[in-house]
Amino acid sequence: MLRPLREGLNILRTDGASAVDDLVMGKRLASWLHSGLMQYFSILLRAVVLTSSGLLLACATPSPVVAQAAPSLHPIMPPAQWQAPLPHGGSAVALTHWWAQWGDPLLIELIDAAQQRSPSLAAARSRIAQSRSALTLAQASVRPNVNASAQASRGAATPGVPLASSLSVGVQAAWELDVFGGNAAGRDASALRLENAQLGWHEARVSLAADTALAYFSLRYCNNVLVLTQGDSTSRQETARLNELTAKAGLNAPANAALARASALDAASSVRASQAQCSALRKALVALSGLEESVLYQKLQAKQAEIHVEYAPTAAFSIAPLPARVLQQRPDIAAAQRSVAAAALDTRSADARRWPSLGLSGSIGGASVVAGGATNTGLTWSLGPLALSLPLLDNGVRAANSVAANAVYDEAVVSLRAKVLQAVREVEEALVNLDSVATRRADVQAAAAGYRAALEATQARYAAGLASLSELEDARRIALVAQHNQLGLERERIAASIALYRAVGGGWGGEVDAIAP
Repeated sequence: MLRPLREGLNILRTDGASAVDDLVMGKRLASWLHSGLMQYFSILLRAVVLTSSGLLLACATPSPVVAQAAPSLHPIMPPAQWQAPLPHGGSAVALTHWWAQWGDPLLIELIDAAQQRSPSLAAARSRIAQSRSALTLAQASVRPNVNASAQASRGAATPGVPLASSLSVGVQAAWELDVFGGNAAGRDASALRLENAQLGWHEARVSLAADTALAYFSLRYCNNVLVLTQGDSTSRQETARLNELTAKAGLNAPANAALARASALDAASSVRASQAQCSALRKALVALSGLEESVLYQKLQAKQAEIHVEYAPTAAFSIAPLPARVLQQRPDIAAAQRSVAAAALDTRSADARRWPSLGLSGSIGGASVVAGGATNTGLTWSLGPLALSLPLLDNGVRAANSVAANAVYDEAVVSLRAKVLQAVREVEEALVNLDSVATRRADVQAAAAGYRAALEATQARYAAGLASLSELEDARRIALVAQHNQLGLERERIAASIALYRAVGGGWGGEVDAIAP
């Protein structure tokens, strides 16, 4: 093991007189420093571990922290079964490419654009980078720190003494022996927090996709309503125009003409309100997708021709009949489980700080001194000090840290339970809403068709002089409400589907490595 060191000293003996002037010597010494000195310290530190264990047994009682096993993920307690019926009987269809099932390329384009430009995803990626750095620091705390040093000098220390040149190269190492596992617990907690940050990134992706889709379909719903109100406004304006003509000719009562004008103005006001609402929704979609409003408007205009009452199909779901299987794929619950485990490790680390700590340092190197034509070379090394730190009086700081860590753990457990309850509620509500839409759909469609037929019949009777304007306006208003209900039901169906997608955690397969950006 010392052979590389001797070779390095031979270099010093050979080049002794020009050691200071020739800086290239550092490169020639690098190979034996790396191989010889690091091997030496590896053997040295292993020997010290055996020695220090005996010393600690002599001066301190082992902490109960040592005997504790690594904390497992806290189990979730979902209900035994769902109370609401499953859509499609819980058919097994993967959610990974769930949005593609809608058959709307523009929706996919908007979701992709939002994923690329979202500040929330950028912030989530930044949190992952921070967690990785914290994990690196925590890993360093359980490993030896090794530093290399080199010194060179030339001069006359005493008057009348010939010039002297000296060169020394060495390695210093320091290591805190993690006897009670506090540093290891901190390292494991940092690893869990990295997984937590990765899960948060995926949760942000699922939430962003759901928000974008909901905004997109809300805008399409608004455009549908706008088309409906514009058609109704045009019809009422024509009715008002005809009533004005007949009233001027003395063939109609002025009251009917006034009623027709008021109805037309009311319809025009509804059109303007719908236009403002659609404009606001479009701007919200611009903010989510990051696209220019003019570009988005052109894409929506091209898509508008395809809009009809059922303006989006229903995407199939894979909802397991057992709630536990569904909740396991939610990123927020998985992250909350890791938060509980990390908090448990933090309590272990805080407890370990209340017990003695042991540190070891040492150094090894080679030196060459050239003075008066004589050259002296040799190895220098030191082992120690082996420092034992015993906490005596810290005014309750360590105890307070332990209490605080336990309180954080309790909070994490409560937060996990709350998230599970919230998740069950979200899934149940989405299932109930989907089932409600499915049971009401046939009735709403039949009612809209019936009111539409009644309006057409009333318009025919009004044209033949067999129905009054009030009857026509009543029939038109009822038919319009029925059409609004039909559009609203489709919006409820899509919103419930998106809510269920969000509630079950999107298309996550559960592997942390697979979701990391």
